[in-house]
Amino acid sequence: MTRKTVRIAMNGVTGRMGHRQHLVRSILALREQGGLDLGDGTVLWPEPVLVGRREQALGALAARHGLEHFSADLDAVLSDPGVDIYFDAQVTSAREEAIRRAIAAGKHVYTEKPTATGLEGALELARLAHAAGVKHGVVQDKIFLPGLLKLKRLIDGGFFGRILSVRGEFGYWVFEGDWQEAQRPSWNYRAEDGGGIVVDMFPHWEYVLHELFGRVTSVQALTATHVPQRWDEHGKPYDATADDAAYGIFELEGGVIAQINSSWAVRVHRDELVEFQVDGTEGSAVAGLRECRVQHRSATPKPVWNPDVPAGEAFREQWQRVPDNGEFDNGFKAQWELFLKHVYADAPYHWDLLAGARGVQLAELGLRSSAEGRRIGVPEITP
Repeated sequence: MTRKTVRIAMNGVTGRMGHRQHLVRSILALREQGGLDLGDGTVLWPEPVLVGRREQALGALAARHGLEHFSADLDAVLSDPGVDIYFDAQVTSAREEAIRRAIAAGKHVYTEKPTATGLEGALELARLAHAAGVKHGVVQDKIFLPGLLKLKRLIDGGFFGRILSVRGEFGYWVFEGDWQEAQRPSWNYRAEDGGGIVVDMFPHWEYVLHELFGRVTSVQALTATHVPQRWDEHGKPYDATADDAAYGIFELEGGVIAQINSSWAVRVHRDELVEFQVDGTEGSAVAGLRECRVQHRSATPKPVWNPDVPAGEAFREQWQRVPDNGEFDNGFKAQWELFLKHVYADAPYHWDLLAGARGVQLAELGLRSSAEGRRIGVPEITP
């Protein structure tokens, strides 16, 4: 076996998602398993170079995980010929310019979403990466979750017959920050800093719908700021200027209708924080982050509407659990492995910056739909 060291500049890993999912549960997890075997006698050994604005925080993070390399000078890291890949998990408003610099430096790019604050910027990143000949990918983690992998298995197996509709519920109560610490950073609730649930979640819904059911062809959305005042990380009150809830209807290619509610101002009465119910002519399924349950046409009960008597059926008990039938790795780590194989073994990979631009487009049109109070068509983005 030949071990090849791969140096990856990781920008934004002091943040919640960048640290927990990308650094610890993906890159460091790959190191713990001995590296990534490419299957040709080569094992990739990822060597993260931590990048960010606060050198002291980076140094503390590096020390905690036994890492050697960190820097608050992005340009210096990008000019290092030993760094092959640039990864970005910064706040959205800082991402586009940093990716531009990474592409100009000839680095392969892997990034969180949204890739830019607007569609034109997202498309320009895709054009620049293509012209530079660098490989590029966008995190689309939800489709690698166990629950959605089971749902994909059902779709591929023809379980649903003709799929009619998709209904999604996502969200939880994010504390305001006054008497309990908020679970999300304050910038998420300031539009001027790139916050808002549409910008955050519609890119997710775009690739989930696109990958599983078909391209989104129209969107009709209504957004709201249900909690107008919150408290930041220093305990200071601020005005929430971004949407914290969005109610969307999406028409898909082929006629499937999807409805997805997204909210940071909802208390959970579901089995998981996100669930999708898929109804088809031959059966239905409810998929969450990890679990998936089904009800086939042959086992569908026959409820009768009668509000004068208590419900005589335990509806949840009438569904059958889909077995794991295998082991599921962390979804972020699984996609990291695919991207690294794409870069170093030329394995196929289609979740690129153009796919990321589709997510930015849907968010942009969703906000426009809410502002104008109408349904808006979603033009197809092609290379």
